[in-house]
Amino acid sequence: MKVDVYGPGCANCRRLEQQTREALATIGCAAEVTKVEDVATMADAGVMRTPALAIDGHIVLQGRVPGVTELEYIIRKAAAAS
Repeated sequence: MKVDVYGPGCANCRRLEQQTREALATIGCAAEVTKVEDVATMADAGVMRTPALAIDGHIVLQGRVPGVTELEYIIRKAAAAS
């Protein structure tokens, strides 16, 4: 699984990355987590609001930082769909 965290480096973007890593560890899911701060790359990916989260190239979250429990649900749902 490949997880991209999009954001310019603000506090919410860093918090989303940290909580995503925590959710992955909690559910025991191996994933490559990448922090993307380049605005052009974000635009190419279709990110309209930050922070944003993409799993295997699909944007699953934009504009907010959910709790770890919700992130676990999002990750499990994406893993089941692939």
